[in-house]
Amino acid sequence: MKYVLLIGDGMGDVPVPQLNDQTPLEAARTPTMDRLSVEAEKLLLHTVPEGYPPGSDVANLSLLGYAPERYYTGRAPLEAASMGVELASDEVAFRCNLVNIQQQADECLLMKDYSAGHITTKESTQLINSIQEQCGNSVIRLHPGISYRHLLVYSGTPAAGVDTVPPHDYSEQEVTAHYHRYKNDSHLFALMEKARIVLADHPVNRQRVIDGKLPANAIWLWGEGKRPAMETIPQLYGVHGGMISAVDLLMGLGVLSGLEVVKVEGATGYLDTNYAGKAEAAIGVLKNRDLVVVHVEAPDETGHQGLAAEKVQAIEDFDEKIVRPIVESLEDQGEEFRVVVTMDHYTPIHRRTHEGWPVPLFLYDSRKNPNPDGILYSEKNVLGAMANGGKEFVSGTDFFRYFLERG
Repeated sequence: MKYVLLIGDGMGDVPVPQLNDQTPLEAARTPTMDRLSVEAEKLLLHTVPEGYPPGSDVANLSLLGYAPERYYTGRAPLEAASMGVELASDEVAFRCNLVNIQQQADECLLMKDYSAGHITTKESTQLINSIQEQCGNSVIRLHPGISYRHLLVYSGTPAAGVDTVPPHDYSEQEVTAHYHRYKNDSHLFALMEKARIVLADHPVNRQRVIDGKLPANAIWLWGEGKRPAMETIPQLYGVHGGMISAVDLLMGLGVLSGLEVVKVEGATGYLDTNYAGKAEAAIGVLKNRDLVVVHVEAPDETGHQGLAAEKVQAIEDFDEKIVRPIVESLEDQGEEFRVVVTMDHYTPIHRRTHEGWPVPLFLYDSRKNPNPDGILYSEKNVLGAMANGGKEFVSGTDFFRYFLERG
């Protein structure tokens, strides 16, 4: 039996006026998901426990069968694992975004873009390396990652009161008070101020301005935590598998959960990602392993940007370029398989940030559901199925065991 977990990050939404009051999932043309979902079991999963932030870190821990209440220590340690950065027991990792912040006439700071215009990895690596060279010290060191997503390692315990927030929660909003909270830790605030000076006249940013692109003119630190201790999926469930993703967070989860992390050239975490390469990598994993997890970031990114048409495109690409080739490959080979199509959390376009609502998903079994409901996959339809006796999981561990047929 093959087990396939396909995650459209942030795919869930609410009705959007410019989409004729449909959600992007409803508006998107998704023939493969439609074909599977009418024969599939509809499920509802609480990926974000009460009191936890509705981020991809918490939500994807749940999707992989881990209870955030036990394992969650922060987002950045997961990304550190992906990057091969070993954290000592007295070190704390922070996610370090390259962002574009604009200073208003009244001295207020506006978070113009949490991704610095989705800066390329080639450009951002040069910027992070320059900041490290000029600002790194015995307390703080920076490690370049992918696109706008990077890592800072802090030796010791950061001062209380920093109270970090994710920059994507504040797109086009004032962040003055949040920025000044870093003053509670002299090392962090000094770094952020010096970084702005380094970035202000960097050749990479000068060229981006010439090209009509947003410069990466600041860094933003958040998602801090220490390395978690986790049992692996092979240890817990007796299955071996692989993780396919463009983002360090998911790849870090793959490392810590004992999945083979397959890095795909050209995987960007946006609409221009190498879908074909990701699907091919997933098919390759399934040739000699039981489980594959494929994560696609683009629906979440377009949700953060408030882009309805682009979010529809992201979902259509997910269906056409990820779900279809993987499922058809298994069918052509005559494999028995179970596939889950889901989101990790909602990223409503009108909110431009995450919501921790229970997520709708479907579970298709190639051995066929004896009682198909004929219902297409959508937020509204799955909620309706719950009223008619559908399964609802409060625990990600219970969901994952059900998915893997482990009781």
